[in-house]
Parts: sequence; structure tokens; C-alpha cells
Amino acid sequence: DTLRSVNALTLSLVAVLENHTIGNVVFSPAMLSDGSGPWFALGPVSVLPQYQKQSVGSALINKGLESIKQLGARGCILTGNPDYYQRFGFKLSPDNVPVRESPEYFMVKTFSDNMPLGHFKFHDAFYEAT
Repeated sequence: DTLRSVNALTLSLVAVLENHTIGNVVFSPAMLSDGSGPWFALGPVSVLPQYQKQSVGSALINKGLESIKQLGARGCILTGNPDYYQRFGFKLSPDNVPVRESPEYFMVKTFSDNMPLGHFKFHDAFYEAT
């Protein structure tokens, strides 16, 4: 909600079943200290508990990644469970970890063979509570 309220929501996708929203993923702008871009941050992603483990979240994430790639993104960042996000091509990236994030969970997916140089920053609204 905070990302939306400050117009920092680049993409929001929902999964709908029988006129009910069962999942959501959002992408917001991210900044790299070398000034290159555009880069985007994935998160949050959510799926109602009764629809988890049915590929709803995976479908949302894959569609979102393809959509930001079409927007010209150089790649995507997130902080999350490496065991889950590696299946989408994300790699741990402790050399690029933003302040306030944990290197054990910070991940990058590039849309080229080049890993970014510098430190990332999530949009400020990413840390604000509604």
C-alpha cells in the first residue's frame, strides 16, 4: 500500500480465481550506486494459504519478471529465501547488498551475463509501514 501511495509501484499482478484474488506480486524501482538501470525490486509476493504449493506464486513471479524485462529492466533484486528464489534464476549477491538488508538473503537476477557493480537500494517506501 505504501509503494502505491507514493506512486512507486511499477507493476502489480494478481491471480484471480472465481472473482476472488488469491495471489499478488509487486515490483518497484530499485537503484544501483553506479547509476545504471533500470532495476526493479520484487516483493512482496503473497498467495492465500489454501492456494499455496499450487504454482500460483511461481506463475505471478515468472509473469512479473517477463513484464519488467519487456520494460527494459537490467534485472531484479529481492531479499528472500534462497532455496525458493533460486528456481527463478536469482543468485545470492553479498557484494551488492543494500544497507538494512542481510547478505544471507539478498539476491539478484540479471537479464544479461554481467553482474552489477555497486550497492543496491530499495525504494524508501519499501521500508515504510502503512
